[in-house]
Amino acid sequence: MSRINIIADDKIPFLQGVLEPYADIQYLPGNLITRESVMAADALLIRTRTRCDAALLESTAVKFIATATIGYDHIDTDYCKSKEITWINVPGCNSASVQQYVTSALVTIAFNNDFKLSEKTLGIIGVGNVGSKVQQASIILGLKVKLNDPPRARNKGNSGFVSLDEILETSDIITIHVPLNKTGPDKTLHLFDVELLRKMKADSWLINTSRGEVVETEALKSAISSGKLSGAVLDVWENEPEIDLELLSQAYISTPHIAGYSIDGKAKGTSQVVQALSSFFGLPLKDFYPPVLPEPAVPEIVIEGAGKSSFQIMHEAVLHTYPIMKDHILLQRSPTTFEQQRGQYPVRREFPSYTVKLQNGKPKAIDMLHKLGFTVKIK
Repeated sequence: MSRINIIADDKIPFLQGVLEPYADIQYLPGNLITRESVMAADALLIRTRTRCDAALLESTAVKFIATATIGYDHIDTDYCKSKEITWINVPGCNSASVQQYVTSALVTIAFNNDFKLSEKTLGIIGVGNVGSKVQQASIILGLKVKLNDPPRARNKGNSGFVSLDEILETSDIITIHVPLNKTGPDKTLHLFDVELLRKMKADSWLINTSRGEVVETEALKSAISSGKLSGAVLDVWENEPEIDLELLSQAYISTPHIAGYSIDGKAKGTSQVVQALSSFFGLPLKDFYPPVLPEPAVPEIVIEGAGKSSFQIMHEAVLHTYPIMKDHILLQRSPTTFEQQRGQYPVRREFPSYTVKLQNGKPKAIDMLHKLGFTVKIK
């Protein structure tokens, strides 16, 4: 078997050392992968910071591209098709991580603003791998959930879906989980513009973990400053990493595009990339998965449930696994280190990596924790 040449983003975790027995591989920062560096490469293993289009790929040897991300708007798929370059993304790899992020955001804004999630309606726009996981967690939290996903409604029938106008007019919280489509019937570029934001229910909340360009920055700043919205939770931004500092200051929760950055999600993404590469080039790594993932710093969550509501117990458990405001504070203090915060993101494990030791907890709380994926031990 002849060795292949690979250029890989140096921030793809669990990759170094895996392909070296079969390939000559060079690791580069994603934004420094250039046409010159890929001229002789058979394959590119990338993330969102590498734009794969004619400017990068023309007259190169590239035959295969794998992005270790759900989104693929950084890949010119039409160009790749015209040049017979195979490309893959990794749909669903970090869906549980985004579920954890949104769950932490929901319990945080409810706790800090003293309202009951069970009395609120959540509108989910985009109900694919990620949106479906968010739906599950939201139902566990007691929210009434409404779903909008025009492509799925067309393919599966309208049952279970509502119009975008109904979502806007009736939802207390809206969370966005759509791809970035710049054209076509399902265009999402600046989907949330002045008109759409104006239609949102007064004092509602907006959560965006999809792509920054789905929400028009100036329109969102106006909606927040005018008091139309109670607040916004933003993990993604237009013009990353050069984000709008005024919008940053207005956001209730702001993070540097890390919603899907759990170690579990990264491991799944890397495994899918390696497996696809192996299938394409005939390498013996078609069942690859990172052998060991780092454990949480404190995998046991001890909670005294006496006098606490089920929500309070959930709030305590969820924020133990991911205290979202830590990421918010860091970005607020140092927006110029946006990329460093992503590249040096600390270990975050998902709910199933934790055991809740609960004393005097009500059956409802125990059931909710189990359904979210925690192991629960009754003290």
